[in-house]
Amino acid sequence: MKLLTLAAACAAFATLSVAAPAFAAEPVIAKLQQPVSQPVKFIAGGAIFKCEADTCVASAATSETFSTGACKTVAANVGAVTAFTSTKTMDDTRLGACNSVAVARTASPQLATK
Repeated sequence: MKLLTLAAACAAFATLSVAAPAFAAEPVIAKLQQPVSQPVKFIAGGAIFKCEADTCVASAATSETFSTGACKTVAANVGAVTAFTSTKTMDDTRLGACNSVAVARTASPQLATK
């Protein structure tokens, strides 16, 4: 019985190992409401986003890169996002949740610390 369980686990791992690179080949693209003034790089959803003008791209996306959490990180770093896409486009409800971070960030001034 243990051997059968081990074989099943190995088969599942092999399947995931093959499927992961296929997903990772698709970039995640965030279109920004306002362009960045200079190129910016940061990590969101396990991938490096590179932003220039009004576009941020994560070329080596992971399974977590196309998520509301990753979109929120983008919005927190560079401002409101008008579109968040990969093989599909993020719907308006999730995009609104993503931008709630950008709105809160711009609406409340940051206090300087000593």
